[in-house]
Amino acid sequence: MENHFEIVEIKEQVLADNDKAAEENRRMLSENGTVLLNLMGSPGAGKTSTVLEIVKRLGRKYRIGVMEADADGDTDAKTVAETGTKVIQIHTGGLCHMDADMTRRGLQALGIRDLDLVILENVGNLVCPAEFEVGADLRVMILSVPEGDDKPLKYPLMFQISDCLLISKTDTKAVFDFDEASASARALKLNPGLSVFPVSARTGEGYEAFCRFLDERLQAARKGGSAT
Repeated sequence: MENHFEIVEIKEQVLADNDKAAEENRRMLSENGTVLLNLMGSPGAGKTSTVLEIVKRLGRKYRIGVMEADADGDTDAKTVAETGTKVIQIHTGGLCHMDADMTRRGLQALGIRDLDLVILENVGNLVCPAEFEVGADLRVMILSVPEGDDKPLKYPLMFQISDCLLISKTDTKAVFDFDEASASARALKLNPGLSVFPVSARTGEGYEAFCRFLDERLQAARKGGSAT
């Protein structure tokens, strides 16, 4: 006797529901004139250091808020708070990414009415954050020199969905076997429109150019255009 049963594609439905929620976030942010930057990368890649560089270089020109997402702990939020920047800590309960609904709740807790730019420092991971839209205007990923230049080959989706790639910790290239040209070429093959900036929080290299890139997109958003 033939069995009849329904096959439910859970992942497809979850992602479809998430995409709908992400569009609602995008509309809410747009109506308020706020740009959301989704900052992604592995643990230790330099996400918090990049947040601090953005605040230092653009904090006088733009009202900035930060959402720090982690499975647990509040170390990064405390670090950002020391700059006087508006910040909240989000605990994901062990989840390896932020989704659109968690982002919405974070935005509501942070309060966006008086903010030009919100930076979401996503959970340290090169897989899950790439799959879940949060409603961001800009998606910036960080690849650190110690991680190796082969990561575009191993985690292609992260490079494909990002608007900007920061190659961080360039001051350690003499120590690690990292081919910056190969890393950039592999990333650009996946995403020809990707903007690439080699940076170092230790020396400050590259952050002026990156923040100029970010400033241009924030100005475009202020004029009613797209930040991407």
